[in-house]
Amino acid sequence: MSETKIKTSSEKSVRGSFHEPKRHIVRRNSITWKKVLPIRFLAFVIAIILCGIVTYLLTGDNPIDIYKTIIDGAVGTERRRWLLLQNTAILLCISLAVTPAFMMRFWNIGAEGQALMGGLSAAACMLFLGDALPAPALIAVMVICSVGTGAIWAMIPAIFKAKWNTNETLFTLMMNYIATQIVSYFVYCNSVPKGSGQIGVINASTKAGWFPALGGYTYLLNIIITVVLTIGIFIYLRMSKHGFEISVVGKSENTANYLGIKVKAVIIRTMLLSGAVCGLAGLMLVGGTNHTISTATVGGRGFTAIMVSWLGSFNPLNMIIYAFLIVFMERGAIEVSTVFGLNDSFSSILTGILIFCIIGNNFFLNYSVKKNNHAKKEESAK
Repeated sequence: MSETKIKTSSEKSVRGSFHEPKRHIVRRNSITWKKVLPIRFLAFVIAIILCGIVTYLLTGDNPIDIYKTIIDGAVGTERRRWLLLQNTAILLCISLAVTPAFMMRFWNIGAEGQALMGGLSAAACMLFLGDALPAPALIAVMVICSVGTGAIWAMIPAIFKAKWNTNETLFTLMMNYIATQIVSYFVYCNSVPKGSGQIGVINASTKAGWFPALGGYTYLLNIIITVVLTIGIFIYLRMSKHGFEISVVGKSENTANYLGIKVKAVIIRTMLLSGAVCGLAGLMLVGGTNHTISTATVGGRGFTAIMVSWLGSFNPLNMIIYAFLIVFMERGAIEVSTVFGLNDSFSSILTGILIFCIIGNNFFLNYSVKKNNHAKKEESAK
């Protein structure tokens, strides 16, 4: 009994000497969608308010006019609406590509290069086979080459990771620079006029290798492909055996080995899928949108896709919202820069504010602030 009293008194003295905080942060086990929606909506509202305040402080312009311009720049005309959907589709496609790898805790930072190599293969087919193959056969060859090239480009770091446990983050990142230089060399060798460093629109007269316009809409095929891909990746990750293996490997390789899952095979297989989807995104950019190739074809989407995948909690359906919001702000911010005579960096500031608020709202989705029980007892004792 005496020892128990001593321990109790010592504990009280320790608690008395250190002031315990009244509140502490606790990780949530789960959160219902009814609580998720208000938090996400509030984050978006705060982002819009902050964009208005920053714009007013930097330019002195009326924030209401800024908001109207953002909306007009994103959806003001039919062409802008289709561009919004097209850019959302491309960003979402690349986000879907990196998601299986991220679920496996394989940090694929090379989506930019994988998509670029897929686009390069599509452009090469258009240049060298445009006059030799009929349109359906040419597009089929473009699909095979683009998807295959992207898969191979992703498989290289996957093999090194599986066999020699190399750092996939640095490996995939460095391969972006290699892909950029390969595309730069290809563009220089095939530039028109020679030495200009630009290929220009490929097959402008024949439109060989161009995606067909469905119902008169140029970008509709890209959007349909992405919708189908979103559903497919969702089913693959949530309902298939491969998806289960990916999640187990991501949580613990030791557990995966114990369950008889071949971890090395899962790493290579998943990266093949990731690279293939990136290659498909490159194909859509070249064959369905730009009809040319350059080092800026992907335009940094490979890195933005990383944020979309994380913010969407690796859920393809959630990622639709984040991809749309980011592209919406990008398109609107570009219009703000044009109308109010600002440089392109200003649009990046507004987009950055939106992304910052979205990241911040994820904290409240994953954690909650609760009162400390000891603090409550101390207050009641007083």
